[in-house]
Amino acid sequence: MKPERQPVWNRIKALALGLGLPGVEETTSYGQPTLKAHGKLWVWWSPHADAPVFRVPIKERDMLVEADPGTFFVTAHYRDSPLVLMRPEKLDLAWAKANLVRVWRAQAPKRVLKAHDERAEGRGEPPPARGRKRR
Repeated sequence: MKPERQPVWNRIKALALGLGLPGVEETTSYGQPTLKAHGKLWVWWSPHADAPVFRVPIKERDMLVEADPGTFFVTAHYRDSPLVLMRPEKLDLAWAKANLVRVWRAQAPKRVLKAHDERAEGRGEPPPARGRKRR
């Protein structure tokens, strides 16, 4: 990661860790900063594109890239994967937060998700938006 990009990653990392979601860990992959949720890659920094990488379904990624190519893009390296890159200078923290929560929920084991939702309900928080159903 170029040194001038470190503040962008630090904002993403602070946002992600600040969500207080269980099962999230900070690590590295191929020498690049990575956050994992439930042992799976959650958000990370691409050394190829020098940009953050987020999980999204391919159809959604294609719509994001088409609707806002100034913010979202994909490289040949990621073309066949359900991932999208975000231009660091266009970091959209609101989109990133919504995406991170959705992906965390999709990757969470059912027991972790249930316990998390019950704790949130006990604190009087609104019910979370439900992601796709797990099989």
